[in-house]
Amino acid sequence: MTTRRLLGFGLVLLVTSGLAGCAGPHYLTPEPKRSVQVPAAGQGQEVSVTARDTRQEAVIGTRSGSAGSTAVVIVDPGELTPRLQAEAERAVRDMGFRPVGDAAPGRPDLTLTLKRLDYGRGDAPPMVGSVRLTAVLEAKAQNDGTTYTGSYTARRTQQYAVKPDREANQAMIEELLSDALDRAFRDPELAGLLAR
Repeated sequence: MTTRRLLGFGLVLLVTSGLAGCAGPHYLTPEPKRSVQVPAAGQGQEVSVTARDTRQEAVIGTRSGSAGSTAVVIVDPGELTPRLQAEAERAVRDMGFRPVGDAAPGRPDLTLTLKRLDYGRGDAPPMVGSVRLTAVLEAKAQNDGTTYTGSYTARRTQQYAVKPDREANQAMIEELLSDALDRAFRDPELAGLLAR
């Protein structure tokens, strides 16, 4: 009887610890990539390029949809910013310009800013879960006293029968941010202003 109780207690501990692991945070390290063609407007001119992530915190939401949940989803601005910087520089290079890191008087300037990244519960039929994702990028081009600012929003709603694991969440956030990058860099106004 004692052995049976110990086995039962051990099983409860195992299940409880497994559930606790499921409720822990998901630290995501997305690597978004632009996939669309960009307008070819440059002729090798230098363009200062800066990427920023101005979100107030790294937590983008919770997997349960509850504000007090420990099942948070985290994307660290310090890790994401260099990836956005690399994609912004690649886009500027593909436009025909030469990206540089430092600003200088008289040099065209492009600033890419992640303003918002949200992970929240979506509306779904009974017995089905849903996650709603939103990303907002802002691109600001400045050249010769003229400024153009564009805001680009990507949204995605994903239904599921089993809650997404870390890999699935990372893939969804990566696709969302890649979509926002595509929306930003296919805007012909950005390339046109930088080329003036």
